[in-house]
Amino acid sequence: MPSIRTQDRQSAAPMQHILWDWPVRVIHWLILLLLPASWWTAEQGYQDVHQWLGFTLLIAVLTRLCWGFIGSPQARFRDFLRGPFTVLAYFRGAASTTPGHNPAGGWSSMLLWLLLLAQALTGTVNSDDVLYTGPFYYVFDSEVSDALAALHETIFNVLLGFVALHVASVIYYERRQKQRLLKPMIYGKAEGRYGTGPAQAAYKALIVVVLLTAMLFTLLELAPAPPVSDYYW
Repeated sequence: MPSIRTQDRQSAAPMQHILWDWPVRVIHWLILLLLPASWWTAEQGYQDVHQWLGFTLLIAVLTRLCWGFIGSPQARFRDFLRGPFTVLAYFRGAASTTPGHNPAGGWSSMLLWLLLLAQALTGTVNSDDVLYTGPFYYVFDSEVSDALAALHETIFNVLLGFVALHVASVIYYERRQKQRLLKPMIYGKAEGRYGTGPAQAAYKALIVVVLLTAMLFTLLELAPAPPVSDYYW
C-alpha cells in the first residue's frame, strides 16, 4: 500500500491529458487515405466511387471545422490561430505558447482544411459531359458550374504542394527539432507533449457527423434534376 507521502506526490503530479483526441486523429488519417483514393478512382474512371469518397471528405473536413469550436483544448481554433505579429515572432525564434499547433502550423492547417473543403465542394458541381455530372451541377448557370468545376483540378494540384510541404515539415521537426509529431497523432500524446485540459467526449464528434450527413442527404434530395432537354441529345 503506497505511503501518504507517495500519494501526495502522485496527487501533485500534473495530469497528462490527451494532446490530440480521437476525432482529430481519425479525421487526420482518414483525409490521408481519402486523397490518394479519390485521385485513383478519378483516374480509373470510377466516378460513382469517386463521388462518395468526395462526400466522405466533405463530411470529414466539416466535422474538423466544427470541432475547432467545440472540441478538446488543442483542437480548438482559439488555441492555435494567432495574429500576424505572433506568427512573425515565431519565425524569428519565439517559442510557441501551446503544445498543439505552433503559430505557423496552425494557419497552415487551416489553409489546408479550406482547400480540402473547396476541393470537395467544387467536385459536387463538376461534369465531364459524358459519364458524370455532379449532384449540384444544375444549381447554377452552366457557365458558373463549369468555372467552379475547372477549379477542381487546380485546387487538387495546389493540395499536392501543401501535402508535400506538410510531410517535409513533419520530417524537419522530427529530425532537426526533435519534436515528436507523429507519435501524438497516433497515440494521442507523447513524452513532453500533453494537452492543457481534458478531452471532449468523442461521441460529440459522432453527433456532428450524423447531423452533417443528414444535412448532406437532404440537400442531395433537394438538388435540381437535369433539364428535360439534357436527356435527349
